[in-house]
Amino acid sequence: MQCPYCGHNDSRVTDSRDVNEGIRRRRQCLGCGARFTTYERVQPVSLFVIKKDTRREVFDREKLLAGMRKACEKRPLPVDSVDRLADEIEAELYALGRAEVSSSVIGDAVMRRLRSLDHIAYIRFGSVYRDFADITALKQEVDTLLEGALLVPPPVGQLPLLPDDEEDGRGAGRLRRTGV
Repeated sequence: MQCPYCGHNDSRVTDSRDVNEGIRRRRQCLGCGARFTTYERVQPVSLFVIKKDTRREVFDREKLLAGMRKACEKRPLPVDSVDRLADEIEAELYALGRAEVSSSVIGDAVMRRLRSLDHIAYIRFGSVYRDFADITALKQEVDTLLEGALLVPPPVGQLPLLPDDEEDGRGAGRLRRTGV
C-alpha cells in the first residue's frame, strides 16, 4: 500500500475492523510514520449498464455517486447519506443476479431513494434523469410530489418546497391567484 503522504510503498496494518460490506484498515507508513485509513470491499463480477442508446458500459459506482452528490449539493443532509444510498443501490443491482442492467433501472432506484431522502435533491436528479421536455412536465412532477407530501411527512430537516399558506399569520406566504 503506497503512503498518500510520502509515496513510500510499504506500510503496516495497526487495526482492522469490519464495516458495512468491507474492511476498514488503519495503517502506518514505514517510511515517514504517518497514519492513514484504507477501506477494502469485495468487488463482485463486472456489471454492465445498458445505456439508452444501447451502448454497454461497465457499472461505475463513482459515476453513480457523482450524479447523486450533484443533486444533493448544498442540501442539509448527513455527510454519509449519499454514500449509504449508493451502497444500497449497488447491493440491489448485484442482488438482481444479472450481468447487464438497464440504466433506467439504476435511475429509478436513485429516484426512489432520493424521494424519501430529500425532495429538492429528488427534483434536481429527476430534471436530468427524466429530461423534462418543458416547464409543464416539471410542474407536474412537483405537484405529484406535493400531493404525496401531504400524505407522508417530509424527511427530517427538509425545507419546504413551497411556502406555507399562512407563514406568519398575516398571509405573507400565501399564493395569490388572479382571475385574469
